Order: sequence, then structure tokens, then C-alpha cells
Amino acid sequence: MVAFGKKLKERQIQEWQGYYINYKLMKKKVNQYARQIEVGTQDHRHVLKDFSRMLDNQIEKIVLFLLEQQGLLGSRLTKLREQHDALEEPSEIAQIIELREAYRAVGQDLLMLLYFVEINAIGLRKILKKFDKRFHYRFTDYYVKTRANHPYSQLQQVFKHVGLGAVVGAISRNLHELQDRQGSYLSIYDPPALPLQDPMVDSIKAAVDRLSHSTNFLNFLAQHALIMQEELPAPIEEHIDEERYHFMSLLLNLANTFLYMVNTYIIVPTADDYSMSLGAAATVCGIVIGAMAVAQVFSSVYFSAWSNRSYFRPLIFSSIVLFVGNTMYAMAYDLNSLTILLLGRLFCGFGSARAVNRRYISDCVPLKIRMQASAGFVSASALGMACGPALAGILQTNFKIYKFTFNEDTLPGWVMSVAWLVYLIWLWISFKEPSRDIEENNSPHASTSKTAENDALEDGLKQALLITSEEKQEDDEDPEGDGSEETSKESRQPATSIASAYRLLTPSVKVQLLIYFMLKYAMEILVSESSVITSYYFNWSTSKVAIFLACLGLTVLPVNIVVGSYISNMFEDRCQLVTAFSGNVI
Repeated sequence: MVAFGKKLKERQIQEWQGYYINYKLMKKKVNQYARQIEVGTQDHRHVLKDFSRMLDNQIEKIVLFLLEQQGLLGSRLTKLREQHDALEEPSEIAQIIELREAYRAVGQDLLMLLYFVEINAIGLRKILKKFDKRFHYRFTDYYVKTRANHPYSQLQQVFKHVGLGAVVGAISRNLHELQDRQGSYLSIYDPPALPLQDPMVDSIKAAVDRLSHSTNFLNFLAQHALIMQEELPAPIEEHIDEERYHFMSLLLNLANTFLYMVNTYIIVPTADDYSMSLGAAATVCGIVIGAMAVAQVFSSVYFSAWSNRSYFRPLIFSSIVLFVGNTMYAMAYDLNSLTILLLGRLFCGFGSARAVNRRYISDCVPLKIRMQASAGFVSASALGMACGPALAGILQTNFKIYKFTFNEDTLPGWVMSVAWLVYLIWLWISFKEPSRDIEENNSPHASTSKTAENDALEDGLKQALLITSEEKQEDDEDPEGDGSEETSKESRQPATSIASAYRLLTPSVKVQLLIYFMLKYAMEILVSESSVITSYYFNWSTSKVAIFLACLGLTVLPVNIVVGSYISNMFEDRCQLVTAFSGNVI
């Protein structure tokens, strides 16, 4: 993975190279401060003062250049306004087209300026995060509060892009007037609002949304959706095809995510009783619950490949397989077959379409709402994890219809079968397959970059400084800040096998993956065996186990938000991991 400093250098606009934040210099300075404090030649107060002054100088350099460029854009717009007013009625089509192209040229330069502000904001956020992490000090809070709320704040210019809104408005309004010059007396300010058809206006609006649309909570959830995005965007945003986005299709993807998580955890409170009713030991419930996760390893592969060609067909197939799997799970009781029970859970795992759900959000949701969609994906997963056991606690009844038994063991299977059948009908009626024309016409590189754009650019004054894996690797690979973070040519080559992919991982990444595996392993053991342990030691009923697991699921999001937004700024990662492992031991 290429470190942020190198990516920043590569994506700078060459003509403006001297006006960007000097991220590499500031990173070296942070490391130098750390060494000086360690040997006792500097104290914290001097470091804070010196670093604050350096940041002020960097921000002032950025802001003065930004104001200069805004002035140039304003002068060009003033001259264009004079030409616009001089147009005669009726005007020559050639004159209108020429003036529109001139406004678009100004819009193109405005896009470059917005990109300039954007990457400087990212660099500033990252260096503040690095300082906090290195010195275990909440310097960011102090710096942002003192600089942002001051009447002469320069930080507001960087994060709030003060003044650029007027330029955006002038370009949008004039392009709209020129477009509708013939026979239209409405402006962009008159209700009902008219759609702005000019691609340049859409591109500018998307760029502005990237700077101002996100919030603390949504950004945190979006990062947990594992919908990976580039930290730095391309200098000029590609026009987003709004026709590919369909709200009901997005809602169906989120519903699929929610139902699948409910399906995963709804059997947990009763799996031990079900196993015993079929003549197996209570601990076999671990195999029953885990069978779905094992099958999901394989389903993720073929669903990912299938999503290259379609989204509708994989979701249809997923719903059918999950319907069959849950029906088999429910019928295993009357068939008195543990094999049918396990096969039913395997079928449920083979129907996991979470890879399709993520891919749809990355490919088909417009950039301006992709963060909300990503947050919705995580929220739906967490809610499903809590609703599954809670629903199982409600299904405490026992009756028989014809030859089929409906009790606390089989009802989770029957309920999920009906749910997936209803979902299948809803999917068949409402889902709209997005157009593939654009993907086929574009090059692979363009398609990849389109789905990898950064959809989490912050409202800088409110942004939680969340550590990314890229930052972690940067800390590990380039502690001295001397540019050694550049990756080798070999590491940039695509992996052709699991073994080659493993060799490309750095030692720190391997450790992180191992830690992630162990934490997930411990969590699944807790969830899978909770009904067995609590009934054996505490004589808990199924309802009590369901309430316990539902409460456990509801704590997932709040705990992760607190850890990601606050605890990570106060303690080293290793301290947090040791605490997590200690909690599992207890």
C-alpha cells in the first residue's frame, strides 16, 4: 500500500506544488519532537507551541493562495458577466455556445481549486491525527477549537471553503440562464427548482458535497461497511450517472443485509435444544451455528464474480437458496434428521449475498449519498444481529399443523422461510437492474477508480479523526519520515494466488489480521455457546438467553463508536488490544 505522503505528492497539481501542505516535513517534525522528548531535550509545552506555529504557517500559505485563486476566478466571471449582458436579443447560437464554454472553463478551474482544498484538508487531518497518536495528547481538540472559532480564523477557509460558494453560484446561475435563454423566464432560485442539466454544474455540486456533506456518525459507520475507498480522489470528479441509482433497489439490498443477519442469529438461543431433540449433544449447536459461516466463505467468491454481470440474478438466487435452507432447517425436526438440519444451515450460508450488497453500494449509489448508504449497511447488520435473538425469544409456542411441528426450535426456520419468500416477491417486483452500458464503454482503470473514490471527505471542524490501516502502515514503515514509505515494485504487482497475496502483506498487517481472527473467534464462541453455558450454570430460559444476546447485539455500534472516535485518540492500539483480550479471558 502506498503511503499517504507519496500519494499526496503524486496527485498534486504541478503548477501549484509549492502551495500544498508540506506533509512530509511536518511528519519528520513530529518524529523529531518524539525523539527530543524521549531524551529530555524538549518539554511538551514547547512542542505544542512550536507545532501550532508550524501548522498556522502552513494553513496561512494555503489560504492566501486560495484567496488569490478565488480573486482570479472572480475577475474572469466579472468579464464573462459583461459579455453576457452585452448579448443581443435574439442572440446568435454561436455566441451563446462560446460563452457557455467560457463558463465551463472557469468551472473546470474551480474543480481544480476544490480538489486543492480537499487534499489539503485531508493532509491537515492526518497530521493532527498522527500528532495525537504519537504524543497521546488531545491536541486536535485544542487546535481546532481555538482556530476555528476565532474571528480571524484561517482554518475556516480550509474546511468550510468560505467564499467558494459565491463562485459556484455564479457559474451555476449563468450556465443555467444560457441553457434556458430561449423562451424561459425562470431562474435557478424560482420554485419549483429546475434540474441543472449541465454536466459541469453537476461535477461542481458533487465536489462541494464531498467537502461539506459528511458527519461524524455517518463517516464512522461508512468505514465499517468495508466498502473501500481511495483516501484521495481524482483531481476532477467524473460525472455520476444518476440513472443508475434506484432508491428501491438500494433499500432491497439493505433489507437483504438485515434479513441475513437475523437469519444468522435467530437460531442461537434454541440451537442447543434443537440438537438435543434430534439425539445429539447440546454442544453440537456450535457446529449448527458455525455451518452457515463456513458456507459463506465459498458463497462470497462466486457472488463477487457474479456481481460483475448482474445484481438482480444473484439476489434472486440468494433468496431462493435461503428459502430452501430455512425450510430444511425447520423440517429437520419432523424428519428427525441432524443431517437435514446441518444441510439447511449450509444452504443458508451458500445464500449469503453480502458481497453483492456491498458491490451495489460502491457501483450504483451516487457519491453524495454513498456514505449514508454505507452507514445504512452497517446499521442494518447490527440491527439484524440484535433482532435475531430477540425474535427467537418471542417465538415461544408449540402447535402442529398437519404433519409439521411449530415450536421454539422450528419456528425460527419457518419464520425466516416466509420472510425470504416475501422478500423474493418484493425483489422480483421492485428491483431495477442498473445499466451496464457505462461500465462496458469505460476502461477497467476508469471503472475501478469510479468505485474507489473517497466518499468520506469530512466536514473538517466536526470530523472524528479515525485511524486508517494506511496510517498504521505509514507509522510502521516510515518512522523517521525520510521517504522510505515508498513500496517496492513487487508489492504493487497484483496477487495471483492466496500464497502470493500472503507474501505481499507486511508483518504488521499479518499481526492485525491474526488479531482480527482471534477477536472474531472469541466472539463467535461466546455467541454460539451462550445458550449452553447459561442454561447449565444459571438455569436461564430461552427467553433470558434471547434478551442477553439482543442486548449484546445492541451494544456493538455504540461501543465501536466510542472506541473509534475517542479511546483510539487516548491510548495506543496495543493497549486497546490487550484490554480486549483481557476481557475475553475474564
